[in-house]
Amino acid sequence: MMINEQYKYSDLTSKIIGCAITVHKALGSGFQEVIYQRALEIEMSLAGISFHREYEMHIYYRE
Repeated sequence: MMINEQYKYSDLTSKIIGCAITVHKALGSGFQEVIYQRALEIEMSLAGISFHREYEMHIYYRE
């Protein structure tokens, strides 16, 4: 995968995209989102990428 070094997080972004591609190649399409989330969690852990999954955020809609 080509990495554009002019961006601050190019290496990390490349790794994340690589994980997503790996999951897609392995599973294909048609599963519920949670299946892809769990598979991506495994891939990112194997790649040594630290992350948090589905944390709560305050969203304001129409005040």
